[in-house]
Amino acid sequence: MPPYEPPDSALGEQPPRIILDANENPYGPSPRVKEALAAFDRYHRYPDPDQKTLRGLIARYVGVERESVVVGNGSDELIDLLCRIYLEPGDEVINCTPTFGMYQFSADLCGGTTVEVPRDDAWNVRPQDVRRALSPRSRIIFLATPNNPTGNQADEALVADLLDTGCVVVLDEAYVEFASRGSTCQEVSSHPNLVVLRTFSKWAGLAGLRVGYGVFPSEIRQSLLKVKPPFSVNLAAEAAVEATFLDLPLVQERIGRIVSERDRMAERLAEVPGLKVWPSDGNFVLVTAGAATDRGLKAHLKNEGIAVRAYSHPRLKGSVRISAGLAEHTDALLESVHRWSAS
Repeated sequence: MPPYEPPDSALGEQPPRIILDANENPYGPSPRVKEALAAFDRYHRYPDPDQKTLRGLIARYVGVERESVVVGNGSDELIDLLCRIYLEPGDEVINCTPTFGMYQFSADLCGGTTVEVPRDDAWNVRPQDVRRALSPRSRIIFLATPNNPTGNQADEALVADLLDTGCVVVLDEAYVEFASRGSTCQEVSSHPNLVVLRTFSKWAGLAGLRVGYGVFPSEIRQSLLKVKPPFSVNLAAEAAVEATFLDLPLVQERIGRIVSERDRMAERLAEVPGLKVWPSDGNFVLVTAGAATDRGLKAHLKNEGIAVRAYSHPRLKGSVRISAGLAEHTDALLESVHRWSAS
């Protein structure tokens, strides 16, 4: 099986001058997180395996019952566990590509078969294409919204259509805090086959602590907890989440700044001849170099110390995903792109 492709900035000992390839929060975590971790003195104790406090805080944040929340070591762990409980060898996962690589990675690991449903020319998923791909072995439909790396959200009609198939529909809302439309978490209680995944990695700046969560219907949650390791979320991550919620106004203000910087970056990049910038509801934009593919935008940026994300998927050839950074990061990126364009 092919390995998961991490961003360049996660490899090697010398980080790039400017890191815009991993959709990390350029502001980092709340100052209260740093204070809480510096003062924390219970690292010799195991976390609460039931995660009562953590689940209660998350439930209030997203407006659901605490009993429906499961917290994991990043949402990656929850993706993996869903594949474990639903897939026997030969069972199928519907994957709306191009999209986040962990869905196929986890399905492959469990012996599942990934059935690709290509997105249309605007990166939207057509429900009729999904229905044509279904078979008696179909178990899970994964749908990232906003989608990584294309940045577009799925509309409510598509989600309703997918739920009608009877498959487990997993909506991955890792970037929903940056989006123009809100979360689907509160719909889970009305649909026994709907799962919504979220994370603290992007909006809260906690990528290095690996804490994600999901909202699950009762039956799926009970099955998940049978196979979930009891201590997969460590006490440092718990303390960081609690501190984040104590400083929510600041963190949300930073989200607004990131969205503004994303839009400024997109607008300025769209002025560069030969570049197509796709609309985005994430904290990133997808940029397609079009006829200038052979001139290697990613390689040029890398040579100038700026890391952006490229992909092996054939439909993303010549495209790069660029994370929204601070204003000075955008300025340096734009200067570099203009040098590339003029070369």
